[in-house]
Amino acid sequence: MTWLAPLVPSAPGWAIDWPAIEAALGELVTAAELAATPQDASYHSEGDVWTHTRMVVDALVADADWRALPVAERGVVFAAALLHDVGKRDTTRHEPDGRISSRGHSRRGDQLVRTWLWRAGAPFAEREQVCRLIRTHQVPFFGFGAPDAAHQVERRSLVMRNDLLTLVALADARGRRCADPADRERLIEQCELYRELCREQGVLDRPRAFASDHTRMLWLESEGRRPADLLAHDDTTCEVIVMAGLPACGKDTWLARNHPSLPVVSLDALREVLDIDAAEDQGSVIAAAREQARVYLRAGQSFAWNATNVSDRLRAQLIELMRAYRARVQLVYCEVPAAEQARRNRARREPVPASAIAKMIERWTVPWPDLAHQVTYAVEE
Repeated sequence: MTWLAPLVPSAPGWAIDWPAIEAALGELVTAAELAATPQDASYHSEGDVWTHTRMVVDALVADADWRALPVAERGVVFAAALLHDVGKRDTTRHEPDGRISSRGHSRRGDQLVRTWLWRAGAPFAEREQVCRLIRTHQVPFFGFGAPDAAHQVERRSLVMRNDLLTLVALADARGRRCADPADRERLIEQCELYRELCREQGVLDRPRAFASDHTRMLWLESEGRRPADLLAHDDTTCEVIVMAGLPACGKDTWLARNHPSLPVVSLDALREVLDIDAAEDQGSVIAAAREQARVYLRAGQSFAWNATNVSDRLRAQLIELMRAYRARVQLVYCEVPAAEQARRNRARREPVPASAIAKMIERWTVPWPDLAHQVTYAVEE
């Protein structure tokens, strides 16, 4: 991984430079903060998060499969293993029954690492690979035994490499001690079974193939009940382009350059019409936008929806609305470097308040490729 390359162990010694790693992570989370974050002894009798992190990295670097990866992929997996539990700093709780929990730490880690690496100028594609692995690093612990396990590994292959995910999960399982040693062995076995299931389904190191984007979309919407290999009749009535990205990241410019004549449902424009500030409650703005969208959808008229849409929940709700009218959906995610985003926002006639952007960043996620018929990443590195 480009930004992390000097820290990734390499042959022949595969030495881990912990002082350099601690220095590099300091702006995100310190080793002292992770060392002060406890874990429940049932599955983490080794102790605190930093002790566990070091054990996980040691286990990864000793893994022959990881060592055999190309350099760039080794870096991505190393970063994910190193950062997989940074979200525990903010999510760890002492429960009334005496247990220690960290529910939501994978999602929180995804958000923290994305923001940190964006501000540090890390390459977009590498950053998002790391974030997706952090977000899903526990999936192989439980994914094999699920009733729809085959569908889930195929779906996951559309957004990440299952072999890389398994390497992170195996290191996580090996780099711990459990109160009952059998629990550690069970986690390792689950990861290995998950890897074998991915291999059997043909999606260990590549995505599931589909005859068309619409076939894939219907398969996803049916949660795997529709045959994946059966070409679907395209019954879409129009195309909707859904824009997404932080303010001042080029959404208006992308639409003007690529679809200058397309009607646009713009939340910024509606805010001006309704005289509602960006920092105020947006309920009436969103309601007006959705009604305007329904007018186009009922008429089978293609259009664009232009708003920040920085969270998974907002994007899912929008796409559900469009698909209810059988629209084909293209999601366009825009991003520029952090310093450029701040400069452009300051140059706007009415800059978005820093407090509003900070709130957006707290829930900021990047859309995964399985969300729509087509997901386009318009990213300026």
